[in-house]
Amino acid sequence: MKVYFIGAGPGDPELITVKGQRLLREAEVVIYAGSLVNPALLSWARLEAHIYDSSSLTLEEIIDLMEKAVRRGQKVARLHTGDTSLYSAIQEQIDALEARGIPYEIVPGVSSFSAAAAAIRKEFTLPGQSQTLILTRRAGRTPVPEAENLAALSLHQASLCLFLSAHCLKEAAQELATGYGLEAPAALVYKASWPEERILYGSLADIADLAQKEGIEHTALLLVGDFLRGRGQRSRLYHPAFSHGFRRKKDEASHHHLDETGP
Repeated sequence: MKVYFIGAGPGDPELITVKGQRLLREAEVVIYAGSLVNPALLSWARLEAHIYDSSSLTLEEIIDLMEKAVRRGQKVARLHTGDTSLYSAIQEQIDALEARGIPYEIVPGVSSFSAAAAAIRKEFTLPGQSQTLILTRRAGRTPVPEAENLAALSLHQASLCLFLSAHCLKEAAQELATGYGLEAPAALVYKASWPEERILYGSLADIADLAQKEGIEHTALLLVGDFLRGRGQRSRLYHPAFSHGFRRKKDEASHHHLDETGP
């Protein structure tokens, strides 16, 4: 038996992976991040499963629960919100498990930044506009490296998704305006994919005020960049004049013929 770190998805219970759902159904012990994971996911757990909310536990207590379960020959499902690779604090758990010789496996999930893009019906990477997405957070009680402060990152003018910063949007917007400018388009997605999802559109100049009026100060992602305008160039992937390993380009005459007569 082992511990399975499972990305539970952004909120919608159907956005957990098939593998994650199967392991959740099989686990005798479930430890979930109660402050963020949608409790509706627990409906897939076995009736006899032991379920623990990790929001009130310390790292040591969590590891002790895992170790005891595995030593008893039980499967442990450790549910983290979104995808395990982002802001999930699994590395310290992994280090502790390895130190105790406890086997584990990581099952990736759908991140909230993906759900946010789906909610606003946009693509972060538009040809000719932005081919880079920055995922970051503002420094707070947990610091960030100085080279990764928002003002410095904003100079790239890439598409950006800001995590864990809804409580300090005004300060974040001011720092991001260093590179993007105050008129840069911004969107705030509250609880992406949850039933109570809300979306606010504005600019860096007013998005914090809009959020304050709506009472949004947590569980929201700030999206910034020209991708929000959706004015990128046409992709070459499906362009008739572009060849790749699976399709030869069409000549101009053939292209016009298709345009006039249809396929």
